[in-house]
Amino acid sequence: MTRVEPAPLAPVGESRAVVHRLSIVSRGTRVYLRTLQPEDLHYLSAWAEDPFIERMVGSEFLNAYKHVYDKDPSFYEAVLTDPSQVVLMVEANRGWAKPIGLARLFNIHLLEGYCFLEVMLTDPKAIRRGFGVEAGKLISYYGVDVLGLRRIEAKVYEYNRLSANSLRRNGFQQEGVLRKAGYQDGRYWDVLVFGILKDEIDEKRKRDKPYLPLAETGGDTLDAP
Repeated sequence: MTRVEPAPLAPVGESRAVVHRLSIVSRGTRVYLRTLQPEDLHYLSAWAEDPFIERMVGSEFLNAYKHVYDKDPSFYEAVLTDPSQVVLMVEANRGWAKPIGLARLFNIHLLEGYCFLEVMLTDPKAIRRGFGVEAGKLISYYGVDVLGLRRIEAKVYEYNRLSANSLRRNGFQQEGVLRKAGYQDGRYWDVLVFGILKDEIDEKRKRDKPYLPLAETGGDTLDAP
């Protein structure tokens, strides 16, 4: 396969906001989620080689891009046409020149009404600022409102306390432990299993105010906090 060449970074500031305006799926006070674009393969290439991301997330999504597709551009089309997952890029509302991570729903089972959640922050400066928590909220709302899901599950390595705490802050409950189910750093680790139901998401949402891009927010408010 032919490797994807690094694409030029999207412009910063308002010009970058205009580029992404029509691809926004959902917005909160700190971040917004937008659809995956072909130029985002540039970021996926870098994230797939980051040892910190590998240790904290162990993303099958990035591993597939790196090892199965050999970073081939056809990965974009494969993701776009895959009915079993929804992949959205996480952008901070102000002052960031590139995406700060991605959020995805995967192993989607529409008939049974459940799926799995993965949220990863790829910029160390974005950690501990509430970005991951809000991204998780927004994509969970998308799963309930657009896909009609009734249950969302998530798994994290036992040592990834940040991700576990983010899930708890979003109302997820720890439902179990997969003993020694993960492998990192030359040893096996427990994997914590979390879950949340639609009613619990709705209850949590009563205290939040995210909105969709089709709401009457006005064209000049994309970068508003």
